[in-house]
Amino acid sequence: MHIAMIGAGYVGLVSGACFSDFGHQVVCIDSNAEKVASLNNGEMPIHEPGLAELVARNVGQGRLSFASDLKSAVSEAEVVFIAVGTPSRRGDGHADLSYVYAAAREIGTVLPERAVVVTKSTVPVGTGDEVERIIREENPAATVAVVSNPEFLREGAAIRDFKHPDRIVIGTDDPRARSVMAEVYRPLHLNASPILYTDRRTAELTKYAANSFLATKIAFINEIADLAEKVGANVQEVARGIGLDNRIGQKFLHAGPGFGGSCFPKDAMALIKTGQDNESPVRIVETVVAVNDQRKRAMARKVANAFGGNLRGKSIAVLGVTFKPDTDDMRDAPSIPLITALQDMGAEVRVFDPVGMEQAKNVFENVTFCENAYRCAKGCHALVIVTEWEQFRALDLKELSTIMACPVIVDLRNIYSPEEVRRNGFLYCGVGRPKSVAY
Repeated sequence: MHIAMIGAGYVGLVSGACFSDFGHQVVCIDSNAEKVASLNNGEMPIHEPGLAELVARNVGQGRLSFASDLKSAVSEAEVVFIAVGTPSRRGDGHADLSYVYAAAREIGTVLPERAVVVTKSTVPVGTGDEVERIIREENPAATVAVVSNPEFLREGAAIRDFKHPDRIVIGTDDPRARSVMAEVYRPLHLNASPILYTDRRTAELTKYAANSFLATKIAFINEIADLAEKVGANVQEVARGIGLDNRIGQKFLHAGPGFGGSCFPKDAMALIKTGQDNESPVRIVETVVAVNDQRKRAMARKVANAFGGNLRGKSIAVLGVTFKPDTDDMRDAPSIPLITALQDMGAEVRVFDPVGMEQAKNVFENVTFCENAYRCAKGCHALVIVTEWEQFRALDLKELSTIMACPVIVDLRNIYSPEEVRRNGFLYCGVGRPKSVAY
């Protein structure tokens, strides 16, 4: 099938590359001519394991291309995906749908008579109705069908998630559109990936509900972690104890500095705003967002507590700035409020991240950027692990003990055994674990 993907950002690029790998003919359209030129030169605008190789293979085989000319790509397409950004709108937290509606207007002017338009972007309930209205307004003659097909991709594992999904949600009441979407996803259907067909509004709400529920699990276990510290319990064992209940499950029960990234914060806020607009508030999700915001700020106090509450004149090494490993995404990353708070407390901050350094330079000021973990830790009074990159799981503790000014490790991801760290002479501070004595 001929597919036009409007937007070559995270969702559009990954989806377009995977669809082309299924054998479809895909053109990814982006208004940013510089990004299109870079993609045509094989340069990826995001860090996602396996993506560069996937793109190169399908470009080389003639199934995937990139362009800025929306008209020619859409006019030949059987299916047009809208995969543009929907960030939180400044000031009120609603999803900013201006890019979605602008794409709909452009599509409407050149859409083939019987093409199917699919919203892949994460959008509030009812957005598909407005997209359909805009397209019909621009092109009354078109027999348009607008489908909701939300994505459920994890950054760092997006290609596997796309090719081996837990489910595919397709929202449409149009039999022709349903048939077209079945053909688009036919390779996955043959692999027995479950496809859930539902109405458009239900599909739109499913995306927000899923992300908000996962965010709720994270906020819940983080509050249990705080309680565990107070009573001398171990949150990791608590998480195992409840996670073995198959009604609960073990995923998203890892205590840490709070959730971030491009999905959970903005999607939870958009769901809150939808509830408020419809006089049906989602109080649990409101609390989740409040708890998460407070937690990110509290992590700096955890570092300060290792020094009796005083960080003035201290040098702090921060390992990891992206919101999770295997991505360079820093949107709403816990490292941002943490580092800001450390600086406000008078600390000098040094930073290292395996792939997030260039992004970090656009976010932080008065921070020393280092070329590796050991250069970052040298001369510092504390080492703070913020992102659980694989290479941070096996640091040479003996070497660290010889190059740091003070033997303090604050492990916000609980990737180390407290006993092992303490055997090497360190004060260890984890999350939801029995406390060490202040240094």
